[in-house]
Amino acid sequence: MRDCLSRCLRAMDPSLEVHTYSSLRAWQDAGLLTEEPPLVMAFRSARKTADEEMQRDIAALAKSENPPPIVVVSDAEDFESILGALEMGARGYIPTSVSLEVAFGALGLVKAGGVFVPASSLVQQRPAAAQAPVRPEAQDMPFTTRQAAVVNALRQGKANKIIAYELNMCESTVKVHVRNIMKKLKARNRTEVAYKISTLYSHAQL
Repeated sequence: MRDCLSRCLRAMDPSLEVHTYSSLRAWQDAGLLTEEPPLVMAFRSARKTADEEMQRDIAALAKSENPPPIVVVSDAEDFESILGALEMGARGYIPTSVSLEVAFGALGLVKAGGVFVPASSLVQQRPAAAQAPVRPEAQDMPFTTRQAAVVNALRQGKANKIIAYELNMCESTVKVHVRNIMKKLKARNRTEVAYKISTLYSHAQL
């Protein structure tokens, strides 16, 4: 992969001077440090032990007296991996799924002093809580799974017979669930159940 990537980079810009090493430590041991630090691309392995070593090397390199701009190349595209690389001191994160043109542009951006993070990866992998406003469902409240289903039906004003048909229950079973729901909510009737549930929903969305 190192050889392939280095040849591609040279092909895109013949003036580039590209050196490949098996690790950051091997590069440092080669003693090719210059006054203007070169752009460093580090491949982050999926293996845990190798990944931990890479994290330590990147963090140490970022804290050095004259740190080079570091770009992490990785198969991982999850939000935690990207954020972790930036927290370690990397200035760019390139998933192996992006095109060579995008990767080359990202390197140029980082070399110029910018920071590159793939927007598509962040959008796809960000926590679900960040994607939409929090809206509690009945199953998030103190009900069993079946009670939660009945609660959702009650909120829609459905009769016991309809609820029983849609949830594949006996009507008598629905009545038992409704009574238990009323006890949990301290409601006196179905209307009060629907009102209290709707109130809980509206308060949680504010």
